[in-house]
Amino acid sequence: MADTGEIALTVMGADRVGIIAGLTSALADLGSNIEDSSMTILRGHFAMTLIISTSADAEAVRAAVAPVAASLELLVDVRAVAPGVDGPDGPDGGVRHTLVVQGADRPRIVAQIMSVVAAHGGNVTDLTTRLVGAMYLLVAEVDLRSASDADALSAALSSAAAALGVDASLRPAEVDVL
Repeated sequence: MADTGEIALTVMGADRVGIIAGLTSALADLGSNIEDSSMTILRGHFAMTLIISTSADAEAVRAAVAPVAASLELLVDVRAVAPGVDGPDGPDGGVRHTLVVQGADRPRIVAQIMSVVAAHGGNVTDLTTRLVGAMYLLVAEVDLRSASDADALSAALSSAAAALGVDASLRPAEVDVL
């Protein structure tokens, strides 16, 4: 059996039926296995990232998905990546938390809140934002080194949120199925 490596694909384009089916079929035909993925629609634009294991190199993967990308007018980036391992409690045994920020939309919410998280050693492992009318919602998964770091981060987030005129809460993350 050939050696396998990991390849990252990032895909973007106007949302339309058949994108996932076309790309994953091309990858399956190449003998690749999808190890990790994330996909969403952002204001009518399809965005997906895949990590695959495959015996093919990045150029072969790029060639395999090129016909699908061309027919569906997708931008696709393909590159080899170093294998990664993420344990159940985050990198280095960290403690996973959920951060929720909500309030009236205004510039700099993400920048200021994420700066506070970074200053307290928080590693953001997932981030979703939504704008519904004038209401802004941010939900992030944050890994901290220890449970005691959460108290200091929570206090700093409360102060930053008050200055922005939004609400912020940080709580231990619930175990997800995925």
